[in-house]
Amino acid sequence: MSTTTVAVIQSGPIPFDSPATARKVADLIADAAGRGARLAVLPEAMIGTYPKGLTFGAPLGKRTEQGRDEYARYAAAAVSLDGEEIATVAEAAARHDVFVVVGIIEKDGGTLYCTSVHISPEAGVVGHHRKLMPTGAERLVWGFGDGSTLPVDDTGFGRVGSVICWENYMPLMRQAMYAKGVEIYCAPTVDDRDSWQSTMQHIALEGRCFVLGSCQAIRRDAFADDYDSVLEGDDAGYLIRGGSVIIGPSGDVLAGPVYDREAILTADIDVAERSRFTFDFDPTGHYARPDVFSLTVDERPKPSVRFDA
Repeated sequence: MSTTTVAVIQSGPIPFDSPATARKVADLIADAAGRGARLAVLPEAMIGTYPKGLTFGAPLGKRTEQGRDEYARYAAAAVSLDGEEIATVAEAAARHDVFVVVGIIEKDGGTLYCTSVHISPEAGVVGHHRKLMPTGAERLVWGFGDGSTLPVDDTGFGRVGSVICWENYMPLMRQAMYAKGVEIYCAPTVDDRDSWQSTMQHIALEGRCFVLGSCQAIRRDAFADDYDSVLEGDDAGYLIRGGSVIIGPSGDVLAGPVYDREAILTADIDVAERSRFTFDFDPTGHYARPDVFSLTVDERPKPSVRFDA
């Protein structure tokens, strides 16, 4: 058996400054590579900012001018897959020979998406996953992904897929990822509750896979003074406190969780070990009951407008 070092990076963006955050991400990739990592997983909305606490002036039936200004600033920090910020990260991935999974706020036309980008050191962007179901008020500022962005990529040391934050509560989403053969299940998030740990452990046991949960750690005082709704409370505390973790297919915690600081967690893994645990449970194989249950996944893109020649 051969092992690979993987890293989960717990950090936060430079709010609303995506070029500077991309440079920070590049430095974090270099740090992870210096610890031997071949894979680095960064949190949800790392580039583009998770706007926790902002309401964008949108009570039911009304939008305020201040809220429109807030959204315009937020949209200006969003990035495109072919933009300079992703190029900065891809350059670092190539330089340090690290496969990178990083959360971004992606802009496509007039819509923003919460997206996880897969970046190969050899080929650059090889896949991206748009969050299928934004949670609660996230639906105000983010569009919905579709089945065309559910990649599982072969890295040479394991098949990598990503499921964002509360998508991990969607049983059919998890089942689709297991059916795609995910071996290293990445869970970028901003959920810093203690209860999130049981979800990560459950997925490792259910999928018989390695789970890499990467959560933001960002202080309240990192945000600009004009975002008063974010800065309520103790300015010295954490707006999002972390809880990143690495879990093996047995359910054993290999690293973490870590709270209230930025950190890089590493673990040595070997995906061949999974067979020791699929021996008695394989959710899409010998433990499935296709005569009773079935799942159809529609992977066709769903554009709102089609032009037929």
